[in-house]
Amino acid sequence: MSIFTGSCVALVTPFKDGKVDFERFHKLIDWQIENKTDAILIAGTTGETSTLTDDEHLELLRDAGKYINGRVPFVAGTGSNDTAYSIMLSQEAEKAGADACLIINPYYNKSTQRGIIAHITAIANAITIPVIIYNVPSRTGMNISVATIKELSKIPNVAAVKEASGDISQVTEIARVCGNDIDIYSGNDDHVLPIMAVGGKGVISVSANIIPEDMHELVASFMAGNIERARELQFKTNLVNLAMFYETNPIPVKTAMGLMGLDSGEMRLPLIEMEEANKDKLIADLKTYGLL
Repeated sequence: MSIFTGSCVALVTPFKDGKVDFERFHKLIDWQIENKTDAILIAGTTGETSTLTDDEHLELLRDAGKYINGRVPFVAGTGSNDTAYSIMLSQEAEKAGADACLIINPYYNKSTQRGIIAHITAIANAITIPVIIYNVPSRTGMNISVATIKELSKIPNVAAVKEASGDISQVTEIARVCGNDIDIYSGNDDHVLPIMAVGGKGVISVSANIIPEDMHELVASFMAGNIERARELQFKTNLVNLAMFYETNPIPVKTAMGLMGLDSGEMRLPLIEMEEANKDKLIADLKTYGLL
């Protein structure tokens, strides 16, 4: 059974006065569920995980488990380039009630393909909940090969891959080689329809922070066989999808949320406020979309 089918929001982490703003966090979760988001990822890249302290990361996961409370699937970002640390986070996420863990391949120290297999295998074997492999070479400096994903798909609780390589040929090969052994989720909002066309189950989305209902409907339309409507929504949402990367994620999405009154609070260094020229482009796009 799939962890989810549809749109999973990669939720921002709201900060206030240098601390996690749990009141705002709860409001964002409620707003997402009210607007048809199919699952919620906590402490992913969009959640500025790399600047969370250990205590903050664990508290965020524990709080999310209690607050989401089974209303939608809860995916916990527990990846690290330190295998032992990722095992600890993943075990704590399981205790907190997470439905799955999102595990990135090692960044900076990178490892080899065999090392990636060893890393993810060790984490998967340390927990009983499903693992979603996260392939994002632009962040890690290392692509996870089709052969590696095939090998990892043999592990019973390695259930899915979030594919953000931007390489549709690779995604097609994963689908062909792995078949039903692993689910595929788009890690790029502008690739949702192409990935679903080769068997993908949906998206783990940045754009869903501001357009959750449209991202949900894009996937739901395709799954219902309404390909024309899904194509319309892929074209429509691309205005926002591309704007979310005018600068490093999550700078644009947090800026957009602030403009829309969905206050997501501060960003943490090294992320800083959006440059005015890019902010002006973002505002123009949000107005065109009808969000402002």
